[in-house]
Order: sequence, then C-alpha cells, then structure tokens
Amino acid sequence: MKYFYTLCILATTLLLGSCNSSELIENWKNPDIETFEAQKVLVLAMTSDVKNRELFEKKLVDKLQEKGVNAYNSTAFFNSEFTSRPRTEEELDNLEREMLTEGYDAILVSKVLGAEDKVTLVQSYRNWDKRFNGFEDDYYTSQNIYVEDERVEKFTVYHAESALYCICPTKDREIIWKGSIDVTEPDSDRKAIKDYINLLVWVLEEQDVLVLSQID
Repeated sequence: MKYFYTLCILATTLLLGSCNSSELIENWKNPDIETFEAQKVLVLAMTSDVKNRELFEKKLVDKLQEKGVNAYNSTAFFNSEFTSRPRTEEELDNLEREMLTEGYDAILVSKVLGAEDKVTLVQSYRNWDKRFNGFEDDYYTSQNIYVEDERVEKFTVYHAESALYCICPTKDREIIWKGSIDVTEPDSDRKAIKDYINLLVWVLEEQDVLVLSQID
C-alpha cells in the first residue's frame, strides 16, 4: 500500500512538473511520525542572495499562512550579523533555546545545494516522441542533419533541498521530513520561487506534515 501511495505521489509530481520549473526528485518522511502539526514554525532560506532570500521566505510564509500554518520568516534570528560568519554548535544550541522561548517548535529550511549545466540537441528532442511509419519516413524527416548545424539548447538545473525539523523541548533537532527538488532554469527568479513553493507546500500536505490534509 505504501509503495502504491508513493507511486501516486510521483505520478502527480510529474504532472505538476510538466507546467512549472520544479520537479520532486526525492521525498523522505520520518517513519515514526504519521502526522506533524507545528504550533509555530520558522521559515529559513539559506542563500547569500538577500533579495531572493527575503522574497522566498515572504512567499512561503504567505502560502503556509493561507493553509492555516502559524509561520514566520527568519529575520528575527538569522539576520545579517548572525549569518556573517560560521556559527559553532554551542551558538546554534543557544539559538534553538531562544526560538523555544519565543514559542517555535519547528523550522523549515530550504537551500540550493548546487547547479548542473545541461545540453540537449533540439532536433533529437523534437523527434523523440515522433512515431515513424518506417525507415523512409524516419530518414526523410531527419536528413537535414547532414546540412544543418546542430542546434543546441543549454540550460541549468539547480539542485535544492528543503527539510522540516522539530525543535521540541523534549527532543533534539529531529528531522520530520526532507525533500530534494530540481529547479530547471526558469524565466525569472520570481517564477522559480513560485514554482518551488507550490510544489513544496503540495508535498508537505500530501505527507501530512506541517500542512495537514483537509478531510471532507
């Protein structure tokens, strides 16, 4: 049953990915947890791009709040002074206690892990799904390869990751859920952020963590 459920998620993700720039690559949920609902969650985007960090956090916070999640951006804790240098484990433990004092019991972290340049032959891509009646049809359609320069499309795929951690008083920073999402070079940063957030929130809801599914 669990295998069938996973296939359903992957199938729906492929459908979602066909109309946006984000695709779910890996999806893991703590097997000891069926559902997880936070009282107050901190949204953190780890990037040196301050403008996009603020935009990402604002958009994700707004989306989560629309779903009834008590979410806040990271400005109060992860300001420019705090992120200006690497922090020790002791400093992070102190930060966690401060967050607990302020009522937070979860943190949703998103970050870009790396990027990979991709190249695809335009002609090959366009012919991939074409059905030929026979050799003659195939050759006739493809013979321009001999006389035309190979046209290539170059694009970048960004490998990103989001993870939800519990920072409950009685537990360590236990991981609740983690997902890897690839973002294919979009038309703009705003579109990339919008597509990523839509997919992220959908997956969280499907997994019943943070955003709980509504039962009619």
